[in-house]
Amino acid sequence: MFEMRRLRLLRELSIRGTIVDVAFALSYSPSSVSQQLSLLEAEAGVKLLQRNGRTLALTPQAQVLVAHTETLLDSMERAEADLKATLSAVSGTVRLAAFQTAMLAIMPTALRRLRAEFPQLRVELSQQEPEHALSETALRNFDLVVAEQYPGHAAKHFENLDRRTLTHDAIRLALPAVDPTDISAFDRVNRIEEAAFLPWVMEPVGAASRHWAEQACRLAGFEPDVRYETADLQAQVQLVESGNAVALLPDLVWAQRPRQLRIIDLPGAPVRTVFTAMRHASERNPAITAVRECLHDQARLLPSPHTAEKNAAIVTSGTNNITNE
Repeated sequence: MFEMRRLRLLRELSIRGTIVDVAFALSYSPSSVSQQLSLLEAEAGVKLLQRNGRTLALTPQAQVLVAHTETLLDSMERAEADLKATLSAVSGTVRLAAFQTAMLAIMPTALRRLRAEFPQLRVELSQQEPEHALSETALRNFDLVVAEQYPGHAAKHFENLDRRTLTHDAIRLALPAVDPTDISAFDRVNRIEEAAFLPWVMEPVGAASRHWAEQACRLAGFEPDVRYETADLQAQVQLVESGNAVALLPDLVWAQRPRQLRIIDLPGAPVRTVFTAMRHASERNPAITAVRECLHDQARLLPSPHTAEKNAAIVTSGTNNITNE
């Protein structure tokens, strides 16, 4: 009989590609992974790995074992969910991954509510980039993920994940607040086209948000002058507020902080989609579903950015709404 731990290591190798990557992901040493795979090969009585240059490739026999491992892991997860569904109290540990703005806008209140309603439930929260978090949830290293996708940039779909829309988040052009004592180039911008010669802050190259933002600028007829790069949207906000840059920011940024800059609506009113994803095999797990439902309840209570500030002044100019706060 095969040992499940070794089968999972073989499955991880089929996905991650190298023993070093498997070891890093599962907190093993590379030598330990190699040793366990060698023992699995001895148990199987057939060759499972073959050298292909500097990398290891799985043999057809190994691929058979990987396919069965997926089925076994899925069955074990469903069995655990069914067992927990028979209990009267929601308990256990839920491993949750979320990106930064969701961490700040939704998680504090949601976690407080979960702690009050389900005292036996432990939630472990980790800030992760959406692409990585989705793949790691599919691989069973997280139980639930809050992820995002930008217009025209669909997040990768995984067959074993159930996705559910959490909220739609408007994206707008953010500029420094108008200073009546010191009129600057920022103050003369009322459309994205007029920001062509201003300094920009964006996420690093490779992020879906960066590609979308660059495309939005190119569709407006210019190549953005990206002088600052950071994946931290709070840092982007500070660069805009301090008069150093302009940015394309989602409204969720303002859910838990006052807006002290100017925003302009974009042509077509683009929105990013924020969603939760969990494995189909976990759908009857009361702990995971309780956390998911709480997140969705909290998302419905998010304040509208146009009504969050009592003294907000909204000026309409053509198709562009400009808000000074």
